[in-house]
Amino acid sequence: MSGTSQHDGDQQGNTVPVSNPAEEVSRDQSVIDEDAALLETMGYKQVLHRSYTFLENFSTTFAALYFVGGVRVTYSTGIASGGNLAYWTSYLVTLVFSFITAAVIAEVCSASPSAGSIYLWAAEAGGPKYGRLLGFIVAWWSTTAWTTFCASNTQAAANYLLSEITVFDLSFPTDTDNVKFRAVQWAITEVLLALAAVVNFVPPKYFRWVFYLSSAMVLLDFLLNMIWLPIGVVNTWGFRSTHEAFMTTYNGTGAPAGWNWCLSYLATAGILIGFDASGHVAEETKNASVVAARGIFWSTVVSGLGGLIVIILYLFCAPTPDVLFSYGAPQPFVSLYAVVLGQGGHIFMNIVCIVALWFLRKNTAIAIVAASRLVFAVARDGVLPFSGWVSKVSPEGQPRNAVIVVWGVAALVSCTILPSAVAFTSLISAAGVPSAAAYGLICLGRVFITPNSFPTPKWSLGRWSKPFQIISIFWNGWVVAILYSPYEWPVTGATLNYAPVIMGAVTIFAIISYWMTPEESWLPKNRIKHFIESKGEARETTTEITHT
Repeated sequence: MSGTSQHDGDQQGNTVPVSNPAEEVSRDQSVIDEDAALLETMGYKQVLHRSYTFLENFSTTFAALYFVGGVRVTYSTGIASGGNLAYWTSYLVTLVFSFITAAVIAEVCSASPSAGSIYLWAAEAGGPKYGRLLGFIVAWWSTTAWTTFCASNTQAAANYLLSEITVFDLSFPTDTDNVKFRAVQWAITEVLLALAAVVNFVPPKYFRWVFYLSSAMVLLDFLLNMIWLPIGVVNTWGFRSTHEAFMTTYNGTGAPAGWNWCLSYLATAGILIGFDASGHVAEETKNASVVAARGIFWSTVVSGLGGLIVIILYLFCAPTPDVLFSYGAPQPFVSLYAVVLGQGGHIFMNIVCIVALWFLRKNTAIAIVAASRLVFAVARDGVLPFSGWVSKVSPEGQPRNAVIVVWGVAALVSCTILPSAVAFTSLISAAGVPSAAAYGLICLGRVFITPNSFPTPKWSLGRWSKPFQIISIFWNGWVVAILYSPYEWPVTGATLNYAPVIMGAVTIFAIISYWMTPEESWLPKNRIKHFIESKGEARETTTEITHT
């Protein structure tokens, strides 16, 4: 009977649509060709493998931000700066303004989706007159940020492992002033960094599974904390009261009360910095002018809301600041998990944390993806030494030589652990500053230099664009000021925040390179002018290399 009904239905014209593989391939190729034509308006030909969809692009930033690890790494810093009340209220403020900034950057990405995106966005925002200078500055800033992220976050993963020394009461030093501890810390960091670099040699066909696995690790870590941690807390010290969780204050920095509260933004702002990661793989993303923009914005929104949930969870589950800081481990959450989950449980949880930090958190495997695309973009313009080799892509369409460069620089940065903990800490303290400064500088250019001439993007904020740009200027200026601040009082040579010094030096190098590099060699005014006058319209097909 059912077979007859189906037959009758077919005869009446109720046919089931059947997808045509040839048509899908043709439509897919048409999108790739349009992306390549848009890239041509920026002065480049398509050479990277363009196969990523929204899922891979979204996963790039979602994994890079890794909201669970971001909250966990910054929690003790946030609690020391004003206590629970300051931490969650400052995060709410951070949430709103980070979403606004992400929306602005997503809109810019939509107009100019390319590898190395962020310095090109700055150049285009500066227009023909100032674009080249802004491009040089942001290129130096962003390269410093992402290569330093690779080193600093690998070290964070090493700290989770070394915190087991405290948990198991081993007779080995855990003080960063001890050279033996720093030597082991350095060795583990270098091994994890090398492994993350090797992962980036996986062909694109299979590398997409790195994105999937990275996002899965974020969700696993989130679910384990949401389910397992509360159960363990109930069986040990119990939940903190609502008043204790939300209303208590604390001063662990020694700063004046008002500034101590402000320093909580040092923790909260860092959780959502790095959402430009999706932009760096835009040249490998299909329909990038829409998909990459959505990837930037929605991964930031999801990560931000997830971070809020985790913060509330930790406020109720973590012990008082005095107890938390008394653990004395490089990463206090390892000791916390040991008390709450027991020896076996905390080891499993720590493995999840280490693997996730190694794969994620603006780090290491995913950070190398973003950093290598940035280095590739700079090298293809012929600015770097051995640019021809650095910008060379593999037969699969991957910038593997740029991966090697990023690995080498990050490995050298990690070596600063050996002579002094202060030296390495100073370098990583500057890691978040360049990204926030770059976001603000791009918005500054959009508002005051190219307010009416910037190409209209497909993913547009409409009438909200200008107000959001202005808000982003002030917000990122505030973030930079906080990241420049000393964190411990009284300020000595050992506690001084050297981020302003490092940022100043990087900016000086950028300006010197701007003056010394011939205009025809990098970011010529005519290229910026051509892009702006094109209004972002793709007029021709220029696909040079396409891999299926």
